Formats: sequence, structure tokens, C-alpha cells
Amino acid sequence: MASYRSRSRLMPLVILPPLYSGVALAVALISQFWGGLQPCVLCLYQRWPHAVALGLGLLAIFLVRSGLTRSARSLTYLAGLALLVTAGIGAFHMGVEWHWWEGTASCGSTLGAGQSIDQLRTALLATPVVRCDEVAWSFLGISMAGYNFIISGLMGVIVLIRTAQSKA
Repeated sequence: MASYRSRSRLMPLVILPPLYSGVALAVALISQFWGGLQPCVLCLYQRWPHAVALGLGLLAIFLVRSGLTRSARSLTYLAGLALLVTAGIGAFHMGVEWHWWEGTASCGSTLGAGQSIDQLRTALLATPVVRCDEVAWSFLGISMAGYNFIISGLMGVIVLIRTAQSKA
């Protein structure tokens, strides 16, 4: 069992990934449902690592409170890696937006193969096509994918470094 002092020193670090990822997911969902910004496929891919970091971070908080600091530290490290994964997807998405490279095969189309002409027509009329290479929103010339890359990358690096520096 870890001492209260070691738990209290670890808690701010353990709180960082779920707090940041929770805010990032909230901003994405608010932008989608209240702001009218429809996400492309790459936008959706960027949300999954945030959900992983949020879940791992919440579990790590519970473990710290239970005195299992070594396990909490491991989960915090994994949450930091999840932040780097979403940053990587954000960097790829930025490259697609800036036309440095092409997006995935699913960018710009959410239709499945093997459908009849009538099914495709119905799906086309009912589905808004959101392209990965078009910036839906930007601030200071940086898109949401760009901000995800920058902020998640910094947070991920900070979490990994501070977790590695913390004593076992």
C-alpha cells in the first residue's frame, strides 16, 4: 500500500489524461451536435484514443485512491500513449487537409460496397458527405485536427515524461 504522500503527489498526474480527453471529447461532440460541424471519418478516428485515455485515466484515479499507485502509474502511462496515438491521427488528418497526402479510402464516402443502385441512390440522398481534406473550422489558421495534434501531442509527452520520472 502506498503512503498518502505518494498518492497525493501522483494524483495531479493521473488526473491529467482523463480531464484533457474528457474536455476534448466534449468539445468535439458540442461542435457536432450544437455547432453543426459534421465529422469526417478521420475526425471520428481521433475520438477513439481520447475515449481510451479517458477510461484508463478514470481507472487510474480509482487505483490511486485505493493505494495501488504502481498500477495507476502503468495505466497513466498507457493513457499518455493513447494521447500520442490521437495526436498521430491528428497529424495525418492535418496532412490530408493541407493536401500533402491522400486520406484513407473511407475519406469522403460513408457508403458500403455491394449495394444495389436503388440502395446507393437512397444512401447518397440521405447521407451528407464530409470530406477529410476540407477544413470545417479553423482558428488562427489551425483546424481542429491541428489543435488535436498539437495539444494531444504535448499532453502525451508531458504525461509520459512525468510518469517515467515518478517514483515507483
